[in-house]
Amino acid sequence: MTDYHHKLNLDLLTIYEVKVPGELDPSWSDWYGGITISIELGEAGTSVSTLSGVFDQAGLHSLLRRLYSFGLPLISVICVNFDEADN
Repeated sequence: MTDYHHKLNLDLLTIYEVKVPGELDPSWSDWYGGITISIELGEAGTSVSTLSGVFDQAGLHSLLRRLYSFGLPLISVICVNFDEADN
């Protein structure tokens, strides 16, 4: 098991994927430079938007606050790989 506590910190740029229900407008990627939005169609015609990007902790919290302010519930927030975020 990897000990993430000693590797992650508040300033470390990390790749995250955030999933929310529905289809987000592509202008969201303009709001937060470098963010990628992909839409997946699920069961019964539902859709899920995945926002991928490189964030530090403050940037991630900013994104999550914005999603909350629009009333979008979170499906998941995943730390994809903090070792590759600088590459």
